[in-house]
Amino acid sequence: PDVTTQELMECIKGPDFPTGGIILGRKGIYDTYATGRGRIVTRAKTEVEPMPNGRQRIVVTEIPYMVNKSVLVAKIAELVHDKRLEGISDIRDESDREGMRIVIELKRDVNSAVVLNYLYKHTQMQEAFGAIMLALVDGEPKILSLHQMLYHYLEHQKNVIVRRTRYDLDKAEARAHILEGLLIALDNIDEIVRIIRNSPNTAEAKTQLMERFALSDKQAQAILDMRLARLTGLERERLQEEYAELQKTIAYLRAVLADEKRVLGIIREEILAIKAKYADERRTQISMMDGEIDPEDLIQEDSVVVTLTHFGYVKRIPVAAYRAQKRGGKGVSGVNLKEDDVIDEMFIASTHEYVLFFSSKGKVYRLKVHELPVGTRQARGTAIVNLLPFEEGEKIASVISCREFPADEYLMFATKSGMVKKTVMSAYDRSRRDGLIAINLRDDDALLNVRRVREGDKIILATTAGKAIMFSEEQVRATGRDTSGVRGIGMKDGVSVLGMEVTNGNGDLFVITERGYGKRTPVADYPEQNRGGQGVYTIQMTERKGNLAAMKTVGPQHELFIVTEGATVIRVKTDEISQTGRATQGVKMMTVDDNDRVCAVARMTAAKEKPEGEATEDSSAPEETPVDLGDGNDMPEDLLDE
Repeated sequence: PDVTTQELMECIKGPDFPTGGIILGRKGIYDTYATGRGRIVTRAKTEVEPMPNGRQRIVVTEIPYMVNKSVLVAKIAELVHDKRLEGISDIRDESDREGMRIVIELKRDVNSAVVLNYLYKHTQMQEAFGAIMLALVDGEPKILSLHQMLYHYLEHQKNVIVRRTRYDLDKAEARAHILEGLLIALDNIDEIVRIIRNSPNTAEAKTQLMERFALSDKQAQAILDMRLARLTGLERERLQEEYAELQKTIAYLRAVLADEKRVLGIIREEILAIKAKYADERRTQISMMDGEIDPEDLIQEDSVVVTLTHFGYVKRIPVAAYRAQKRGGKGVSGVNLKEDDVIDEMFIASTHEYVLFFSSKGKVYRLKVHELPVGTRQARGTAIVNLLPFEEGEKIASVISCREFPADEYLMFATKSGMVKKTVMSAYDRSRRDGLIAINLRDDDALLNVRRVREGDKIILATTAGKAIMFSEEQVRATGRDTSGVRGIGMKDGVSVLGMEVTNGNGDLFVITERGYGKRTPVADYPEQNRGGQGVYTIQMTERKGNLAAMKTVGPQHELFIVTEGATVIRVKTDEISQTGRATQGVKMMTVDDNDRVCAVARMTAAKEKPEGEATEDSSAPEETPVDLGDGNDMPEDLLDE
């Protein structure tokens, strides 16, 4: 009687729906069993099967309880037809008498997990079952917990057993009473016959029998109704055996009524008999989710290389895929990029770390590294839009990897309109499927960069008008997550910020204009100013050069990929670019067509060329010590393509 809900759930795992499916987590079950009401989330049972040509299909074999299969298939088809669900090439119902089978074929390079998550969210492939344990108690409807339900059920069963036993006892005692009279008659059969023969009528005979042998009215009537066949010896033995059995039955029934444990034993036996006749295997699985078991406990922690390209393709690769090499080697191919695509971000992270994707619309999406698609060195990767629920026109602005969200470290944000914001990292230690607001933006603004900052770091902002400002991170007061920030640089109408860099004072600042004129200048040449100022010219601007297009802090170990809107890419090593003063003209980095312009620059650690006559053993380690730029976003030195 004092058993707890948790102890009961060791035996009663949860509901078992006739249609099978999967129950997500035990919280809903516990709430139902503890309070009588609960929300039990059930999910369809699916399998992902490979298809020819590298494609996959999702096969649904069980659906949630009370879900109509035809309606479910029609809903999925509607989502595909309305282009709200991308990546599905065909859907058909292959169910037969052997069982259910809904086949959803996917297009090439589509992540099945992403499609499944969308289906779970927008269709009845995942459904919440509202459970209520309602019963009549003494004629009054009540909501009962599992403990109360079992208690009242057992009390009802006790009542049934007791009433049934009393009925059987009354019936057995009545029969025994009759048999006692019949046995008395058989022992005195001659006198019984004499009394009946000498009596003028039946009533008088009954009266004389009751007076002579102290019989009851029922016993006397039974003797009068007795057939002559009962006088045989065989019938007499049968009556004696029946009477002896009745005495045993009466003793047992009286013992049951006197002992509650015997009543409970009968209930147990009868329930086990029902179980033996009707029980079958559990159909509904119970998934250990909602924090009961951390999924990371099932994932081995490894270091991987994460790459994100300019056109939004992402993948992770085990570090072991890039073998260690000796100095002077030619390197290995790091990624088979789409034509004219370049790598924007490349970093090493643990499979247990988080990756924060900051979008141009000021939202942040969080994934674990192990949730990113696995690729090979040559694979292009998976389009980020297949992993994150981006809106139209939304794209990645920055990527940050971290294991924890410390309360003493900060992220610095920069927007197109010149606003900057500093927010503690712990403010981003939560996630939502459709993203969190990372920074409040005006309708005409866009997020450009997000960088980790340390105490003493310098922030550099550059504008399309060719001006740059450098100020200390201390000048940006820390604010909350859902804020707009403060003015970082003042600009005239028609001018916008094109990027932000974080530096500790080392390295150079590379800038390039729309027409392909660029230069690099030591960061030390830029004066430290107060936040919100106009800044200083970082390159002499002329009409033929166009507006400033991109900027990066670089060191001698880097090389640059310069990308135009027409998808032309040129690759230049940093040490091949002349180092000049701050307000100089710059040199022509690339020839740009009249109807084209430079739009972006990607930075990567340069591979070392093999000196003539050097051994041909593979290598990828740079010879000189890299310059620490202090922005926390450098590419790994040893993982470069040739």
